[in-house]
Amino acid sequence: MPRFVDRVVIHASAGNGGHGCASVHREKFKPLGGPDGGNGGRGGSIVIVVDPQVHTLLDFHFHPHVAAPSGKPGAGSNRDGATGDDLIVRVPDGTVVLDEDGRMLADLVGAGTRFEAAQGGRGGLGNAALASRARKAPGFALLGEKGQTRDLTLELKTVADVGLIGFPSAGKSSLVSTISAAKPKIADYPFTTLVPNLGVVSAGENTFTVADVPGLIPGASEGRGLGLEFLRHLERCAVLVHVVDCATMEPGRDPISDIEALEAELAAYTPTLQGDSTLGDLASRPRAVVLNKIDVPDARELADFVREEVQSKFGWPVYEISTVSRDGLRPLIFALWEMVKAYREAQPALVPRRPVIRPIAVDESGFTVETDGDGGFIVRGTRPERWIAQTDFSNDEAVGYLGDRLARLGVEDALWKKGAKPGCAVTIGDMTFDWEPQTPAGIDMPLTGRGTDIRLEQTDRIGAAERKAARRERRQPGSEDE
Repeated sequence: MPRFVDRVVIHASAGNGGHGCASVHREKFKPLGGPDGGNGGRGGSIVIVVDPQVHTLLDFHFHPHVAAPSGKPGAGSNRDGATGDDLIVRVPDGTVVLDEDGRMLADLVGAGTRFEAAQGGRGGLGNAALASRARKAPGFALLGEKGQTRDLTLELKTVADVGLIGFPSAGKSSLVSTISAAKPKIADYPFTTLVPNLGVVSAGENTFTVADVPGLIPGASEGRGLGLEFLRHLERCAVLVHVVDCATMEPGRDPISDIEALEAELAAYTPTLQGDSTLGDLASRPRAVVLNKIDVPDARELADFVREEVQSKFGWPVYEISTVSRDGLRPLIFALWEMVKAYREAQPALVPRRPVIRPIAVDESGFTVETDGDGGFIVRGTRPERWIAQTDFSNDEAVGYLGDRLARLGVEDALWKKGAKPGCAVTIGDMTFDWEPQTPAGIDMPLTGRGTDIRLEQTDRIGAAERKAARRERRQPGSEDE
C-alpha cells in the first residue's frame, strides 16, 4: 500500500580519501630513480538534488543510511588513486535539510537544486608530491582524510499555490478530488485525512496547485492530533482557504467559531522558513472562505445566513459550494486563480544566490590555543586537525614532517606564549601527546634513513637517559624510596 512520508532522518557518510603511496622508482641502471608514489583519490560526497519525479521521502524511511564510495589509494610509478563518485540523493521539490541541532542547512526549491550534505575526504599526498630540497626522497606519505559523517533531517514542505484548511470531514479531500484529477480517500463516515493530497487545477489556460492539508483541531500548534505534523505544508502556500462544513451537527460548532479556532492555531504556529523573504508569515497570506455542502437544505440555509457576517467580520471573499452537485465550483476556481496570480505578481523577483567569498585576514593564523584546566593545552583549527589526521604516527619521518608544518604555522610559538612547558600535554584533534619543542622549521636537518628523523631519536635518547638517571638516584642509600 503506498505511503506518504514527509519527515525522515538519514545517516549520511561521505567517502574517505585514499592514502598516498610511499614508493621509490626502481629501474635497471637507474639506482637513484627518486620518489614516485602517487596521491590518493578524493572520497565521494553526499549531494542532495531536487528531482521532479520524486514526490515523497518514503525510500529513506526504509533505507536511512546513505554512503558514498571512498577514494582509492595511490600507487607507485606516479599513479594516483581513483576518485570516489559522488552519491546523488534525489528528494522532492520543497525539501528542507536540517542538521543535528535542528538548524536549517538548505531549503531546496526548484528542479535541479543541489546541496552538498556531507563532504568527501581529501586524498593523501604521495611521497613524490612531498619531495623538496630538504627531503629529496621522503620515506612516508600522507594518509587520506575521513569523509564527513552526519545525521540529517529531511522535511518535505509541499509546494502548492492554494492550501485548504478546515476541521476533519469538512470536505477538503472532496473539493480537491472534484476540481482536480487527484483521488484522495473519501468516505461517508467521519475521519481525517492522514496525508496531504496535491492536485493540479485548470482555470482556463492557467493552472495552479491545491493542497489538502490534513484536518486541524484546536491545540494542533502545540502537538495535539496530526496538526503539528502537517502545518508546515502551509508555509509555501500563496493562498489559504478555510473550508467550512455547514452541515455539521456537532454541538458548539458554527462557521465563525470554526474559522476563529483555526486562525488561532495558525497564529500560534511558528514557520521554520522565516529567512525566505518571498514567503512572509502565515498571517500575511491572502485568504478565502468556502461554505461547503450546500446541497443539504439545512446547510444552504445556514450558509445564506452567515455569509454576510463572515465577510464583514474577516474581510475575506466567501463562496458557497457543493462538491456533490458541483454548485459554485467554477467561480471558485477562477477566483482562486486571480488571488494566486495577484500574490505571485506582488512578490519580489528572485535573485540567484551567488557564493560569497570572504578572504582570510592577513593576521589570521587559522588556529587557536586554549588551556584545558589541567595544565594541558588544546589546539583548534582546520589545518592542524587535518594534518594530525593525515599523519602516520608509526613513521618517525612523517611525525617530523608534521612538526615542521605545525612550527611553520606558528603553533609552537603560540604554545610558548601561552606558557607551555616541555612535557605538558597538547591535544590536537583526537591526538594527545607530550610536547617537546623541536628544532625550528626551515633549518636544514642532517639526512638520516628513510622513515626516520634525528630529532625524534635525540628526544628518545634524552628521555631514556633521564629515566636511567632517575632509577640510579632511587637506588642510592637514603633515598625517599627506601
